[in-house]
Amino acid sequence: MSEARDRRDGRRTVRRFRNRMDFPWASAVRRAAARSAAGTAVLPVLLVTVVVLAVDLAGGAGAVWLPLLAAGPALAATTNGPRGVLCVGLLAAALGVVHGMRHGVAGRELAAVLSVLVAVTLASGLASVLRGRRERVLAAVRSVAETAQHALLVPVPPTVGPFQVAVRYSAAAAEARIGGDLYALVSTPYGVRLIVGDVRGKGLPAVGTAALVLGVFREAAHDEPDLLAVVDRIERSLARNLGHDDFVTAVVAGYPRPGHLEVVNCGHAPPLLVGATGDVVPVDPPRPAPPLGLRALTDQTPDLHVLPFTDGDQLLLYTDGVTEARDRDREFYALHDGLARTLTDEPASTLTALHDDLLAHVGGRLHDDAALLLIRKPLLPHQPLPAPAPTGGTAPVAHLAE
Repeated sequence: MSEARDRRDGRRTVRRFRNRMDFPWASAVRRAAARSAAGTAVLPVLLVTVVVLAVDLAGGAGAVWLPLLAAGPALAATTNGPRGVLCVGLLAAALGVVHGMRHGVAGRELAAVLSVLVAVTLASGLASVLRGRRERVLAAVRSVAETAQHALLVPVPPTVGPFQVAVRYSAAAAEARIGGDLYALVSTPYGVRLIVGDVRGKGLPAVGTAALVLGVFREAAHDEPDLLAVVDRIERSLARNLGHDDFVTAVVAGYPRPGHLEVVNCGHAPPLLVGATGDVVPVDPPRPAPPLGLRALTDQTPDLHVLPFTDGDQLLLYTDGVTEARDRDREFYALHDGLARTLTDEPASTLTALHDDLLAHVGGRLHDDAALLLIRKPLLPHQPLPAPAPTGGTAPVAHLAE
């Protein structure tokens, strides 16, 4: 009984994670697609009927138009199974015989038309069988991809340690539902630690690299008291396993003690820090640092960036699939402004609105993997909001260079 319950719970977790990856309007699209598929199933019959009516209107020229009946079973192969194709073919043949005899079509010509209908029906039936097999294979591949995605990007609960958390992930390869962007958030003996990164490249090699980074991060985050040591372990692992042209940009952050947030940026887009008053400030690194996997090519090393992070503050980490998304005029998405427009006290609501705004900017579909991770330190009960910062002011930042 407990195993069955675990399996049911696992299926519910996968469904929740899959829904979080879907677009907000994905369910409506799926319903519309189902209705459209139901409608296209009768299109071949309608087409045959239209052709027959055209033959009637053509009067004595029936033999000229009768071969068009072959379009019925050909179209049926795209929407129906073999039985549906056969039924449409038989309907077309019966109508062809009736109207051929009605218009006095010669027996030889009628036989030729029927031969064409039989050949097209058989070929369409075979095509329908092959299409069905490909659809089943695609369904199996998508199922495996979703399982891999669930194992690779573990669903993040709404609360981790002292933080409210929300994640939105969209893979550009919509059929596979998996990409090269990565994220993880874990609670460790040294506080909550998280990573958001972007693997160079696409496809399965990028997924394999992402799995490697996440595996090393989850182990090192629990073992290493120093956040820079966590980054060093990831760097060493990638140096051993990646090619010369491969790398990973990433931001690794940690919350070792109340009020202090540590950030290490390795060639990644700067996170956005949102103060309790709503000010949005980019967290630029003290100095440029190479992406993970490329440190051997330069003498630069990442710095530990220490930020004040108190009640009401939020931090948004993201990948370049967000900031490099373009609209029809080739304008990049202004994430800073988008976050300011959609900001709320609930990270899940903020990311939902922000993701919708991003999709509206690009016209409905992203062309690159995109990940968004937002954490918020909630206000204590009955704690008043701090006074708004002066115009143009920025949050104080301390740097700890290693």
